[in-house]
Amino acid sequence: MKQTNLKYSGLIAVLYFGMNVNGQTTPQDTLPKEQKIEEVVMIGYGSRKKVDNTTSISSISADEVTKTKVLNASQAIQGKAAGVQITASDLPGSTPTVMIRGLGTVLGGRTPLYVVDGMFMDNINNINSNDILSYDVLKDASALAIYGNRAANGVIIITTKSGRGKINVEYDGLIGIRNPLKKVEMANSQEFVNYNNTANSYLTTPGRSFSTNQPYNTDWFKEITRTGVYNQHNVAVSGSSEAVKYFFSLNNYDEQSILRGTDYNRSTFRTNNEFKLSKRITLSQNLSVAFTRVSPKPLGAFTTAYKQSPLVPVFFPSGQYGVPIINGSGDISYSGSRFNNVGNPVSQLDFNNEQNKTMLMQGGLKLDIEIMKGLKFTSQFSGEYSNFKSYNFSNDLAIWLASDPTRVPSLFDGNAQNTLTNTKQDYYNWSLTNFLNYNRTFGSHNIDVMLGTESFVKDGIDELIVRRKDLGTVSNYWNLSGTEYINNILSLNSVKYNKNTTNSYFARAQYKLLNKYLLTATVRRDGSSQFTEGNKWGTFPSFGAGWVISEESFMKDGFFDLLKLRGGWGRLGNQNVPLNYPPLSSGASYNYAFGSNPVSNGVTINKGIDPNLGWEITEESSLGLDFGALNNRLTGAFDVYNRETKNLILEVKNYMTSGQNIAFASHVGSVTNKGVEASLNWADKVGEDFTYSVGANYSYNQNKLTRVNDSNISTLIGGDLANGQWTKLFNATTVGHALGSFYLWEADGYDANGNLKYKDNDGDGVTGSADADDRKYFDSYIPKSTLGVNISMAYKNWDFNLSGYGAFGFSVYNGKKAQRISGENIESSVANDFWTPTNTNASNPRPYTTIPIASTFFLEDGDYFRINNISVGYTIRNVVDYVKSVRFYVSAINPVIFTKYSGFNSELNADGNPYKLTGVELDSYPTLRTFVFGLNVNF
Repeated sequence: MKQTNLKYSGLIAVLYFGMNVNGQTTPQDTLPKEQKIEEVVMIGYGSRKKVDNTTSISSISADEVTKTKVLNASQAIQGKAAGVQITASDLPGSTPTVMIRGLGTVLGGRTPLYVVDGMFMDNINNINSNDILSYDVLKDASALAIYGNRAANGVIIITTKSGRGKINVEYDGLIGIRNPLKKVEMANSQEFVNYNNTANSYLTTPGRSFSTNQPYNTDWFKEITRTGVYNQHNVAVSGSSEAVKYFFSLNNYDEQSILRGTDYNRSTFRTNNEFKLSKRITLSQNLSVAFTRVSPKPLGAFTTAYKQSPLVPVFFPSGQYGVPIINGSGDISYSGSRFNNVGNPVSQLDFNNEQNKTMLMQGGLKLDIEIMKGLKFTSQFSGEYSNFKSYNFSNDLAIWLASDPTRVPSLFDGNAQNTLTNTKQDYYNWSLTNFLNYNRTFGSHNIDVMLGTESFVKDGIDELIVRRKDLGTVSNYWNLSGTEYINNILSLNSVKYNKNTTNSYFARAQYKLLNKYLLTATVRRDGSSQFTEGNKWGTFPSFGAGWVISEESFMKDGFFDLLKLRGGWGRLGNQNVPLNYPPLSSGASYNYAFGSNPVSNGVTINKGIDPNLGWEITEESSLGLDFGALNNRLTGAFDVYNRETKNLILEVKNYMTSGQNIAFASHVGSVTNKGVEASLNWADKVGEDFTYSVGANYSYNQNKLTRVNDSNISTLIGGDLANGQWTKLFNATTVGHALGSFYLWEADGYDANGNLKYKDNDGDGVTGSADADDRKYFDSYIPKSTLGVNISMAYKNWDFNLSGYGAFGFSVYNGKKAQRISGENIESSVANDFWTPTNTNASNPRPYTTIPIASTFFLEDGDYFRINNISVGYTIRNVVDYVKSVRFYVSAINPVIFTKYSGFNSELNADGNPYKLTGVELDSYPTLRTFVFGLNVNF
């Protein structure tokens, strides 16, 4: 029987037994049910036996988090929890977008709240996955309301490890090799020449044609990439005595990514200790420090490599960077005329000299006092300090020279030969939580009551940015001592961003009768400095109920070991919304005459104010069913929910007569997310040596903007392709569609000359051309459904794990393909199948030299199913004295994907903003295939 000690986020210690209903199961042993340790879930400021829980929570164990050897734990749990959609990038250090039961906001924060050992966090990029003991996702409003104004986007509670038992030393090390999972085949030199010469022939005034005998055939993607390599080493020491529990860990992760020059290194240290001061008093301490160093390179190099012609060499024989210039004979040359405006992607990487380093420290103290039997007081202080430093050196003279091989330094007329930008940022956040918890059983009644207060202070980022020019080339731009630069400062910006303070009061009551009737009620009252007087405070209640039907007499000794019906309602808040402030404008443009006085300059407020602006409020109703059968070998859950953001904040323009021309934030709309979730798992044991489990989870969510009660809302135009075209629209016409829906012309075949034509969707009789009113909404980038599959097996010393994830019912825009103008490269499939008078059914229109408009021709089905991880391990136990076990393992991460999408990757994270490049493949990092070789040793 597996038994693990959980040190949760600032509350109590519990025991965890590894089987849950969301696709990450461990076969149960053969002990009778009454002897098993009951599974526990984290519910926020406490824990609860899963059988007694009335809310929807997905719990993921430490083993599941660490099976997939990736940097960020959230990426590792993709496909392991129903209703949790994770969109990740393989760019080292990037933050996955985690969406729990859909997207409910346009301008507000979209990420869930992370609670790590009681500390509120925006992401977990600094957390070593090996330190995580449990990963609990709170999904429905009944569970989330205890976190009040931070809970609208969901809550993830992460518990890190603590010591237990005799001293244990563990080492885990690995090396991984990475390459792109998919590669887009671009046209070679011959194909490029044929396509562009054909396009040139259609021009009224044909330009210069390319020679068919070209000396270069450059694979630009190959030139800017390399085989990625990363390694990770983790050492942890843990143990306990009657008075002390201790846990220490050191971790180093180092990666050279596939994009040449992009390096990432993160070192972490963690210590979690618990001291038994007396029989009734326990003091716990946790501290983590993360040091990160990054040398980022522009992701735009991927788009540049896609667009640049294969005719252009990386370097000319002279050693100068190749540029797209052809001479009078149509050959690549040092001099002549440019045939496109694309840069050299290798020089783009070479001339980018940026270094970032960050130190993030988080820690806290927790005091638990047992006042009397069943009554416990907890006080916890948590703090966070971050320090970020960066420099970016730009050699402007060298960049100017590289763009044209005929240039000489004496002709350079730029303002500065080089520039250096130094940035420093730091911030400090802290929270103080105090609460009382009373838990007692009286006969067939059990009550659990909790009352608490909490203060949270986000001190605001302190930022200093200095930009200077004409520095000498030095080896270390972190240290410029002895360098004269005072007179060369171009700009200096020092900002202290807004401080945010929240005070909260919360309570929760849980009641159980006869082990089968369950009631839960929570309420939280938050006051935030984010809002004006009269709108600072909000109340967030929730209710939940459960019925353990399998405990009824008529269900005893029946098919079900567990059958539980649960349901709830709750109200959630989102305080990450635009601030309400009145900017002042002054100057000669605001002139006023007073009596006989001449006209004078004036001051005006040119932005409206919504006096009722507060946080967005989300309400949700949900119903769920949990079951276990056949001695709990078969388990599962089913959930339905209806979540509505009733007072969506949008930017609104005032009426022209007001004289105010700047849009302001106001509550003017609503968004709904309706969905179902299902999970099913089978876990069993065959004989004494073979155990296995098979699990799957499925989620469906329908996202829709249902109401806008002010038609004067500001229009959001997004998905900018950087060529004058855009792909997304949000305004009053978006009602009835999902957030982030594409707004495009609808391609309708070819005209008689092989050009794309477009449907007449406004019915004005103008067909073929791109009439502005013919645009319409199409699918969003947000998947309507997701599927996770998880399989594990163990035979004697061997273990095997497989996980897969699929996303369906969404579209992505192939932005890199839609950027082409003239003289830029095309994909091989385009170069070999375009319209001609003898090939009118071609997949692509005739070659063109104009900017393609934003149409459905470039909108593709984004559906995919990917094998996320396959791992095989072999464990040798009791190797020698003091070595408990040695495990060798190999893993394949993202080895196979099934998709129709023609680009690199349809999992397009960007920054998560639905009205920017999320869902548009442009300047995006490819998904990688990784092979990992690792060793784990327990002493």
